[in-house]
Amino acid sequence: MAESNGTVVESKGPAWWWDLLQSLIIAAILALIIRGFLFTPFYIPSPSMEPTLYPGDRIIVNRLAYRLGEPRHGDVVVFRYPLDPKRDYIKRVVAVGGDTVEARNNVLYINGQPQPRAGYLPPGIVYEDFGPVTVAADNYFMMGDNRNNSADSRVWGTLERNYIIGKAVLKFWPLNHIGLIK
Repeated sequence: MAESNGTVVESKGPAWWWDLLQSLIIAAILALIIRGFLFTPFYIPSPSMEPTLYPGDRIIVNRLAYRLGEPRHGDVVVFRYPLDPKRDYIKRVVAVGGDTVEARNNVLYINGQPQPRAGYLPPGIVYEDFGPVTVAADNYFMMGDNRNNSADSRVWGTLERNYIIGKAVLKFWPLNHIGLIK
């Protein structure tokens, strides 16, 4: 025991490893909680969301976002693919429960209203006619931004709410793509 300025200081000697082990265990538990329940990294494997996301981009998904609220028109969402729930997909919410969606003459319509060409769509995008499709309650009509190269709700139908993992919020890799996902 050593005394310094009237304060007793105790030396733990070789037990420093125990403090280190406790710190590592706490850090691992916190990392599992954060990754499992709050924020999860994902990798983009295909060009279906270009120009918003490119193959090789890495993103952060907020898993808590839809526990506190509902997906909205325009949100970019990661979900389990309905035809093979072991695979994850990423698409944009185009229509929500109760909406009617269709495409005619290269124009997307939601509830009969033509939708302006969103800034996230690549130039020269062409819609094939489809619909009308009325989206059931607790379902979503999902489309990739690169709509000419996207297997989405036009192919496999609407997405049930329980397949949603979370909202894509941030691109973090590669460094020249860092930014919020809109």
